[in-house]
Amino acid sequence: MSIANNMTQEQRLDYLVEEFKADYDEYKDLQTPDDTDGKRRILRSLMNIRMPKAMSEDVLEVQDEYLKERIENNGIVELPDIPVIRDGMSIWQGDITRLAVDAIVNAANSQMLGCFVPMHTCIDNCIHTFAGVQLRQECNRQMNQLRIKYGRDYEQPTAVPMLTDAYNLPAKKVIHIVGPIVYDRLTPALEKDLADCYRNTLDMCLENDLKSVAFCCISTGVFRFPNRRAAEIAVSTVQKWLTEHPTSMERVIFNVFKNEDKEHYERLV
Repeated sequence: MSIANNMTQEQRLDYLVEEFKADYDEYKDLQTPDDTDGKRRILRSLMNIRMPKAMSEDVLEVQDEYLKERIENNGIVELPDIPVIRDGMSIWQGDITRLAVDAIVNAANSQMLGCFVPMHTCIDNCIHTFAGVQLRQECNRQMNQLRIKYGRDYEQPTAVPMLTDAYNLPAKKVIHIVGPIVYDRLTPALEKDLADCYRNTLDMCLENDLKSVAFCCISTGVFRFPNRRAAEIAVSTVQKWLTEHPTSMERVIFNVFKNEDKEHYERLV
């Protein structure tokens, strides 16, 4: 029987905190809090800052069991739990890491390695945290292959999706995509880039026989795309794509977290 199966969830947490601390010279003597929430914060922070590199199979096994139980306790949401509003489209408010769909969409940055800011609340950080450290390793492998092809300074262009496994998440796959960044003012070129994010992601689903996908609100937040306009572009682009590919997708879910975004999508779908 595996080491992870012989542990309680609290023992897995203690084990992982110590193993991840030992992974860093500067944090190996870090004082571990006594409370569960404090230990969880330390573990997540150490996972967030960890560079993509190999980790022992024993540690990965415990990490996987720990994360799967955390996600189960958070509550896995299956596709039949999400009502269809119309034309195969749904709106769901909540944590995208709970969704058991074929693919969830991650709003990534051009480095494609996830968010390195400890405990950051962005979707990139959340997805990488609950998928496990294997996700950053896979992203790094794919980026290294692209650098061999395009040069060592390669960064992922806007609206070009990358497909990875989802590891410990209930979804089957993660589609990572870099949305446009609004530095000054919104332009038609930026609007086209955002539409391309949705269109290219759906094309990737079609190419990989992924029948259900949950989109986050790409480019809103720190990328400063206006929320209302982003929702309008998302819905119109998805509607047009579904009309052109009427039997290709079982469901497209607009995953929102903020009430403001929920209101925008409810007005549009």
